[in-house]
Amino acid sequence: MTPAHNPPLAVAFMLTATLFIAGSMLMAKLLGTDTLGPPLHPLQISHGRFLFAFILIGGTVALMRPTLSLANLPIHVGRTLCGWAGVSLMFAAVAFIPMADATAISFLNPVFGMMLAIPLLGERVGRIRWSAAAIALVGALVLLRPTPDSFQPAALLALGAAMTLGLELIFIKKLSGRERPLSILFINNALGLIVASVAVLFVWQMPTPAQWAALVGVGGTMACAQACFVNAVARADASFITPFSYLTLVVAAVYDLLIFGVQPDSVSITGAGIIIGGAALLAWREARRAKPQPITQE
Repeated sequence: MTPAHNPPLAVAFMLTATLFIAGSMLMAKLLGTDTLGPPLHPLQISHGRFLFAFILIGGTVALMRPTLSLANLPIHVGRTLCGWAGVSLMFAAVAFIPMADATAISFLNPVFGMMLAIPLLGERVGRIRWSAAAIALVGALVLLRPTPDSFQPAALLALGAAMTLGLELIFIKKLSGRERPLSILFINNALGLIVASVAVLFVWQMPTPAQWAALVGVGGTMACAQACFVNAVARADASFITPFSYLTLVVAAVYDLLIFGVQPDSVSITGAGIIIGGAALLAWREARRAKPQPITQE
């Protein structure tokens, strides 16, 4: 049964999702630095993310018993590989650069998704969408700080994460309307756990008790974030609800300041603002394209 249209509830779900997403990034940063013990490899952190998310989502599936189908297994596999790679790269990035910068760069994933949709889905892209992409990419260039004295190599990890997650959007589009959200979440996390379990064999180290708790937190908060996001977009138009997701950047900046004493500088604020502007323009354009429109030139 499709949830009733309820914008206030959708906003509540999306705001809650931003808290969970920023929380998962925070714990990944704690695990990737020496805060809770010897730093864990990003592949071990992403393994924890899939392991404990699968336990939580698997428990929900066991209770609700939804119909599961493997008819679209190749698409699920492609989506999972991209999601696992993107998450691992993002967890690597936040260990070296401010969470706010990494979060801002992650907002590029719909831009890369748009670009990849041209060769992979045969979509046509007009002037407005290309302009939005160009604006967002300028913001990313600002955050990379491309000068000999200030260049952040680790920001390239976040950029790689955004590109990989953009490719994941292509697979998500192919799955759209074919399966129920809970079924998609379960299959995605089950496959992700298999991939992550193989990868972690090469870098495994015994976590400290505090790191075990943080690994549980990474998986739990990510699963909750996914559930909140799915419920948000099911109850309101994407054009209305998407801007609220940008508050993740604000929450990440607050965590940076309160826990790590990192205050965003003018470059971070400028770059993040430009990226959000481009991403918001693209979201607006995508929302217009989703509705019947008179034939016009972009």
